[in-house]
Amino acid sequence: MRTVAPAARASATAGMFEGYASLFGRADMSGDVVMRGAFAKSLSQRGAGGVRMLFQHDPNQVIGVWNAIYEDANGLFVRGRLLPEIQKSRELAALIWAGGLDGLSIGYKTRRALSKPNAQGRQLLDVDLWEISIVTFPMLPQARVSSVKSPHLIRGLGGPVIPPGCASAGGCELPSDSAGARLSRRLRRAALNLNTAKGPHTHYGQK
Repeated sequence: MRTVAPAARASATAGMFEGYASLFGRADMSGDVVMRGAFAKSLSQRGAGGVRMLFQHDPNQVIGVWNAIYEDANGLFVRGRLLPEIQKSRELAALIWAGGLDGLSIGYKTRRALSKPNAQGRQLLDVDLWEISIVTFPMLPQARVSSVKSPHLIRGLGGPVIPPGCASAGGCELPSDSAGARLSRRLRRAALNLNTAKGPHTHYGQK
């Protein structure tokens, strides 16, 4: 039987995080609403392994891999891993843990949608999901990273560092009282006040 060393197990879980990349029935800042089942066809065709993890929707910045993507009653749940071999991923892991960065945003092509009568935006019924990005300002403000495991990918591949206040490296909820978290909340409020269309820094979806 093959035995996996503790250091190897720690390295395998370093940078793991999860959250919701989309929430059903909630309007984004452009008025679009993703309906339950909108991702089903795409996920059955592509699977989690066929959806890229990017930073700020930049195809030149692949930062990790998605281990699980599926619809539940709330929305599109995702679990992924930032790769410690990539310097940008280590930086993002530190920012996520500090509360300075936690937005998630989907990149997709619309297959089927309905206009909302007497309202801005559309009901998205079927979308082809290409990528999910970690972003500063998500178009859907509630689309966020909710928890991280072994968040600090520092010291290269030497394993995770247990953040202060965590019982172990197994997993910690994001701190709510850190300076980074307070900054993140201010940024969210600023994003909500933006009266712009989808811009390069406020993506929720790419159509």
